[in-house]
Amino acid sequence: MKPWNNKAWLLVLPTLVLVAFSAVIPLMTVVNYSVQDTFGGNRFFWAGTEWYEQILNSDRFWAALWRSLLFSGIILAIEIPLGVFIALHMPRKGVWLSVCLVLMALPLLIPWNVVGTIWQVFGRVDIGLLGRAMAELGVNYNYVNNVGDAWVTLVVMDVWHWTSLVALLAYAGLVSIPDAYYQAAEIDGASRWAVFRHIQLPKMKRVLLIAVLLRFMDSFMIYTEPFVVTGGGPGNATTFLSIDLVKMALGQFDLGPAAAMSIIYFLIILLLSWVFYAVMTRHDQE
Repeated sequence: MKPWNNKAWLLVLPTLVLVAFSAVIPLMTVVNYSVQDTFGGNRFFWAGTEWYEQILNSDRFWAALWRSLLFSGIILAIEIPLGVFIALHMPRKGVWLSVCLVLMALPLLIPWNVVGTIWQVFGRVDIGLLGRAMAELGVNYNYVNNVGDAWVTLVVMDVWHWTSLVALLAYAGLVSIPDAYYQAAEIDGASRWAVFRHIQLPKMKRVLLIAVLLRFMDSFMIYTEPFVVTGGGPGNATTFLSIDLVKMALGQFDLGPAAAMSIIYFLIILLLSWVFYAVMTRHDQE
């Protein structure tokens, strides 16, 4: 029997070291701040679970959490079906396929802060194309002062920015389906819905799992775009957990509570991502 060679792990060692410095060590620093208090001068005092109790008993935290969950739920409910719909109607070959792929990739190449700036200007009533068009149509649109308009603007902005990712992932799952499946379905006289339900959707399940996980984590942690467009307003209507965390850490300079909130934030993302993964892979295990 040929002996197992473990020397290949040495190639992974530099990556593990980089991950330790870029992720593990900062995480431990945050944990350290979350259980201590400081009054400056690099002097720390043990606080235990005081900050965690303060955060979990705070109405401000729960309100921001529900806003973040609501935003992620809306995003998933729109982008996943819309991305699958676009992928199903994309051409399979030819020059139009290249055109579609380029158009799909363009929004993904724009940095987050630029996306926020684009939509901030786009929605302005005085100089923005969308704002001026709404005003000319007699629609009282103002994302700065109206809560509904602010939410609609952020949702449409995110759909415009990230639906392409879902569409490309779904398209990758579709093109991996052998033609023999479609030929067999045609011989059996299967309807378009039957083909989608029994052939295309099962084959897209794994890529859709990736899409759901990526879009949930990204939408739940969204910060730059809503901060640039609405700044968390009007009032606190679009103050998600990420924005509230930055306000607490940098605006109020409450390092202990902010560290505790970031740990809780991290655990919520980890737990919900695991739930998504467990639920969506249960069928394969059965």
